[in-house]
Amino acid sequence: VMADRSVDLSALPKEVRDQLSELDLELSEGPSQLTAHTCFCSVDLSLPDVQLSPGHSADPSPSPEAPGPSTSSASRHHRAHRSGGARDDRYRSDIHTEAVQAALAKHKEEKMALPMPTKRRSAFVQSPIETCTPPGKLDFSHSMAQSLQSPDYWINRSVQSSSTSSSASSTLSHGEPKTQPQPQPQPQPAVSLLADVLAHTQLHVWVCACVICLFSYVCDSGCCLGVCPGVPVNSRVSTKIQQLLNTLKRPKRPPLSEFFLDDSEEIVEVPQPDPNTPKPEGRQIIPVKGEPLGVVSNWPPALQAALARWGATQAKSPALTALDVTGKPLYTLTYGKLWSRSLKLAYTLLNKLGTKTEPVLQPGDRVALVYPNSDPGMFWVAFYGCLLAEVIPVPIEVPLSRQDAGSLQIGFLLGSCGVSLALTSELCLKGLPKTPSGEIIQFKGWPRMKWVVTDTKYLTKPSKDWQPHIPTANTDTAYIEYKASKEGTVMGVAVSKTSMLTHCQALTQACNYCEGETLVNVLDCKKDMGMWHGVLTSVMNRIHTITVPYAVMKACPMSWVQRVHIHKARVALVKCRDLHWAMMAHKDQRDTNLSSIRMLIVADGANPWSVSSCDAFLNVFQSHGLKPEVICPCATSPEALTVAIRRPGARGAPLPARAILSMGGLSHGVIRVNTEDKNSALTVQDVGHIMPGALMCIVKPDGPPQLCKTDEIGEIVINSRAGGTMYYGLSGVTKNTFEVIPVNQAGAPIGEIPFSRTGLLGFVGPGSLVFVVGKIEGLLMVSGRRHNADDLVATALAVEPVKTVYRGRIAVFSVTVFYDERIVIVAEQRPDASEEDSFQWMSRVLQAIDSIHQVGLYCLALVPANTLPKTPLGGIHICETKQNFLEGNLHPCNILLCPHTCVTNMPKPRQKQPVDVGPASMLVGNLVAGKRIAQATGRELGVVEDQDLIRKLCMWPTMMHQFLSEALQWRAQTDPDHVLYVLLNAKGVAVCTATCAQLHKRAEKITATLMERGGLNTGDNVVLLYPPGIDLIAAFYGCLYAGVIPVTVRPPHPQNLAATLPTVRMIIDVSKAACILTTQPLMRILRSREAAASVNIKTWPTIIDTDDLPRKRPPHIYKPPTAEMLAYLDFSVSTTGMLTGVKMSHAAVSTLCRSIKLQCELYSSRQIAICLDPYCGLGFVLWCLSSVYSGHQSILIPPLELESSLPLWLSTLSQYKIRDTFCSYSVMELCTKGLGTQTEMLKARGLNLSCVRSCVVIAEERPRLALTQSFSKLFKDLGLSPRAVSTAFGSRVNLAICLQGTAGPDPSTVYVDMKSLRHDRVRLVERGAPQSIPLMESGTILPGVRVIIVNPETRGPLGDSHLGEIWVNSPHSASGYYTIYGEESLQADHFNTRLSFGEPHTLWARTGYLGFIKRTELLDASGDRHDALFVVGSLDETLELRGLRYHPIDIETSVSRAHRCIAESAVFTWTNLLVVVAELSGSEQEALDLVPLVTNVVLEEHHLIVGVVVIVDPGVIPINSRGEKQRMHLRDSFLADQLDPIYVAYNM
Repeated sequence: VMADRSVDLSALPKEVRDQLSELDLELSEGPSQLTAHTCFCSVDLSLPDVQLSPGHSADPSPSPEAPGPSTSSASRHHRAHRSGGARDDRYRSDIHTEAVQAALAKHKEEKMALPMPTKRRSAFVQSPIETCTPPGKLDFSHSMAQSLQSPDYWINRSVQSSSTSSSASSTLSHGEPKTQPQPQPQPQPAVSLLADVLAHTQLHVWVCACVICLFSYVCDSGCCLGVCPGVPVNSRVSTKIQQLLNTLKRPKRPPLSEFFLDDSEEIVEVPQPDPNTPKPEGRQIIPVKGEPLGVVSNWPPALQAALARWGATQAKSPALTALDVTGKPLYTLTYGKLWSRSLKLAYTLLNKLGTKTEPVLQPGDRVALVYPNSDPGMFWVAFYGCLLAEVIPVPIEVPLSRQDAGSLQIGFLLGSCGVSLALTSELCLKGLPKTPSGEIIQFKGWPRMKWVVTDTKYLTKPSKDWQPHIPTANTDTAYIEYKASKEGTVMGVAVSKTSMLTHCQALTQACNYCEGETLVNVLDCKKDMGMWHGVLTSVMNRIHTITVPYAVMKACPMSWVQRVHIHKARVALVKCRDLHWAMMAHKDQRDTNLSSIRMLIVADGANPWSVSSCDAFLNVFQSHGLKPEVICPCATSPEALTVAIRRPGARGAPLPARAILSMGGLSHGVIRVNTEDKNSALTVQDVGHIMPGALMCIVKPDGPPQLCKTDEIGEIVINSRAGGTMYYGLSGVTKNTFEVIPVNQAGAPIGEIPFSRTGLLGFVGPGSLVFVVGKIEGLLMVSGRRHNADDLVATALAVEPVKTVYRGRIAVFSVTVFYDERIVIVAEQRPDASEEDSFQWMSRVLQAIDSIHQVGLYCLALVPANTLPKTPLGGIHICETKQNFLEGNLHPCNILLCPHTCVTNMPKPRQKQPVDVGPASMLVGNLVAGKRIAQATGRELGVVEDQDLIRKLCMWPTMMHQFLSEALQWRAQTDPDHVLYVLLNAKGVAVCTATCAQLHKRAEKITATLMERGGLNTGDNVVLLYPPGIDLIAAFYGCLYAGVIPVTVRPPHPQNLAATLPTVRMIIDVSKAACILTTQPLMRILRSREAAASVNIKTWPTIIDTDDLPRKRPPHIYKPPTAEMLAYLDFSVSTTGMLTGVKMSHAAVSTLCRSIKLQCELYSSRQIAICLDPYCGLGFVLWCLSSVYSGHQSILIPPLELESSLPLWLSTLSQYKIRDTFCSYSVMELCTKGLGTQTEMLKARGLNLSCVRSCVVIAEERPRLALTQSFSKLFKDLGLSPRAVSTAFGSRVNLAICLQGTAGPDPSTVYVDMKSLRHDRVRLVERGAPQSIPLMESGTILPGVRVIIVNPETRGPLGDSHLGEIWVNSPHSASGYYTIYGEESLQADHFNTRLSFGEPHTLWARTGYLGFIKRTELLDASGDRHDALFVVGSLDETLELRGLRYHPIDIETSVSRAHRCIAESAVFTWTNLLVVVAELSGSEQEALDLVPLVTNVVLEEHHLIVGVVVIVDPGVIPINSRGEKQRMHLRDSFLADQLDPIYVAYNM
């Protein structure tokens, strides 16, 4: 090969020769369907001295801002051996490689400007140690290492990597002069250069202008990148995201017609066709007739008759020679032996398997033939034995394991054909997987099989009087050939006896076979060409077949050429792969001679890329006697058998012309000779004329089988007596394939004759030559354009695959995501490929495919070598690969998703309409625009006057006491020994109790100490820092007695001071606390050295420990002058990370307690169990205040104790027969996840929950329906009533708005359309409607509370079932925020705000939550129809994306469903990109499986493109004590690069 270019291989350096030989090996095992793709020259485009294309010097001088010298020693070595001219001829597909080169030259870049994914090193063991990188660095050449740390690095880098424009944008920019980058001083991150990069960025997407608001861009004064506050500027994450934004900055192409207008009801409209689309202009095609099938007098009446004849008359004539693994002949089977053994087998099958009265096999039964390729002799005997016995052979592959790729589908085939008996050889049977008892295992999906060994020693010689029945060929099925559909289903194509015979006759005529010729067959003899020529037609013509099995080709790729040479074979039957392998290995063979060949049949010549293999092979072997005219490509299909084959040309006659077609035209299904851009051309060779006796049409591949025009690509359909007759056992599918009647333009059938679909796409060229451009099963329909999987494979392979792709193994398929097909490329990665090489390869493949095919890739994945599922002959099992991809079982080691580039059918972002509706048009009495105003009221807060009743119910007289401090004193006097509180430990033992008197006395001791040691004034704030317990309650009342304001704060976590102590410090500072009450252990922690590491411990206010206080009584107990005075401060950190404190007055506290008492019917004789954190909100009220007010006994269970003893809470409910219990979502989740599997055991221990009447989840969020339902279902077996579980709702402005009590109706559930919620509307739908979410009512509205739904922008009331902000009016609302800055405006806005019209005098508090009110059919306690309040989510948390409002929980619910290994997920936005963080519960190998699945599900269900997917360990997403996700906290950690993620994928 090198001789042509006068390059002596031996003169090359050794490492080059090694590389070349390695390349040989690489390509030696390419998958069969990829044929010649591996011939495309691997051009290392990053090497400076390869001439790329005219006009581009490939050696750019180092740009001024390049960080240091870029020639590492490695690249110097490279240069030494890659001389410009010595492009190795063996990969000569000049056409294609040049196209790829030119495409990439447009993007001429030394390094990619795309952000590389961040990967934790432990995750993938693949790479060798040297290439490992510590987390936080990227492995680039050493020279770049020093510049990695600077924030400008990435920008410089994307600048210096030149521009990455696509074919479309570069053609657009030809006409306009490009601005030249100005040289600028080193430190500044080159503004105009950056702009230039952005202007020609290859990847396009519409990014809203909001990016600017979070990014102060690089401006001329040289200021650096401004990032979000709180993020270190050199954070790797922020620079990467910036880079990602840069790639998404400008649309690459003009807006496509595929942009769907969103009419807000139906997301997707049908795209308007582009007027410039090429359309077919020719006349309607006329059916093409093959030559007539000649009649020869001595053709046998059936194929078995031919065998009988040769067996009798030419018994010594060789029929089959099989080779051993080294390529030496193993045995030769003569026609005599073949006949006698087949006869024995037929006799055995019919007479020896069962008894005379009950034979196992009847003529017409189907039998599986399970033989390896390496044993063709046994297969031949079995096949002809079946034909002679008149049973129907079904050849299948040898199953290798129970979970073999596609074994399930083979099971479907065997089932549909009714196969229950399998023939095999003894050797093969030994190799099959067995059960421990030695039986052959039941393969997945297979029917029960009986195995029969057909080795000669087990066969019986037929009795003298027995003769096989050989009828004249008829329409009965002769054999069944399996075929896999695009979806992976394996079906059996039945071939009748007539078809089999006619096909042999047609092949004999077309190939001009003569008796006694020699044929070398490299193909699988169980199906397709290998069987039709090598097993059937050869026997008909007494041909000597030499079979070269796949295993031999792997070991000795030249073996078939040597066989042709030795046996002077006249015909060889090969695939492009075999041509390629022979070419690779030929240099050792000087003396081969191929002049005997009269026909070199290329079985996959219909593959559009076969032309390069044929050319290259001819180029090498013409000097060995190979004649150009003997290369005969052919087209076949499982249904129509041979469709067309090129007949050998006359010696010296001109070779057939080739079609050079425009890829763009092809993608629109029309034939256009390519003129303008030779890079996007496809060169196709013809596959000759159609078969003798056949009739062919071209019809449209989709819709009714309408005849195509002459310049239109369509599916080839054939009518012939030599084709398959049906899919065995599947009559429905058969009709659509084997009985097609083509119709003309008017839709009228063109005749009566049925045609069979071939699954081949092509056209008829000049002289009735057939051209095939692809297969239906490889067809990818993207945005209405057709692409061919093989074409994409070839382009990907032409991008320097040697460094990255293992043995050329690449699979291409499409998946349907968001109303269109999306292209996925999966390749096996070489074990020694570096991270950067792989990523570089991926980004180049993107560019090449974009330029040449004008289509965006959705996903590119690299998997470890040898991990893709294989077909029996070593190719890639595409369906199985696709299945693995969609199920998350692919386990890639590198992945790149480009949804921004290729998803072009997103609805237009919503433009918000200005809201200006006047009161007149809206409000009519209590109706809003024809609907009832959405408002709801709890029942009256009645006042009890009757003194007798007070005594009887042991209530304290509310008329006299408005203060909780007085309530406690009153209880201590009237009922001193009544136990108010019981605190349990992890074992369920009461470690502490408090009666009314004890609590009062402990409070007094604390008051006395405060007065003595605190030096406090009335109204000072005092922080209570206690673990959950009774000390906290006593300290609270101690503060009330002393006239100071208690502030409860969660104590810091001793094991995690760095994270928890700063919050404590912040609350202490914000509340201006004058003193801290706490326990001794906590006081030690506050003053410890560890604490000093995170806060200043010298400036704590006075710290008093209340563990051992002297028995003192205070001189007096404080009584506030009015009930409007402050009682306590409630501080809480919201999920958005805001710390807010609200002021609770004494009046609000007592009305709140009264409201809860009425709602839950709490008296002193009742017991309730509380498993909540007692630091803020309703949890604090129930823990500390409610019992003192109502007198009921509270059993306190600190939630932390559940971590060491999960059943604690439930067993307490059972043991104390509790009727009412309160818990948080985190407690419920712990029980659901931890005890779900142990219900039987708990039941055995006697745990019984039938006593529980109400179990209320205390929360400030939308009810988590899935969790409450699964909790109810799981513990139903323990007696828990399905009606018991309900939720409460509170907010910062009002701690308790809803609480499911005893009197109201059960909470109702509605289903809301998710699309309407995004538009701030509520559309109620039926259960099970697509894109709907269930919402549960948040509990009955508390007595004394009024709720109204308001438009947050106009502040006008809304109608029933409309979404708006929930406003509340209630005597127990908080009286305002506690702020240091006195932000009075916010105060007025949130706490004392008025409606813009309707009811102008009422003061409302704004909860900040969106929700709606719906009047239900249920009746409440007073007999009126019940108004249910549904909470949708917090306004602060919502994400505004594309003009729509999203609730994070909805996206997270979808994400968590995407893959079984996603334990938890959280979403947030950053500079308009949606970031999804998913916790991986499986092994790290599965991390990358999540990336495409998460992207798919969010796109499908929410119509959003995910910008960044972050895979982290379980437990990384921070969750507060109420069980709410702290998304903003997570966001800050991510941007500060503190998450230690397993993998971060930046979706392009």
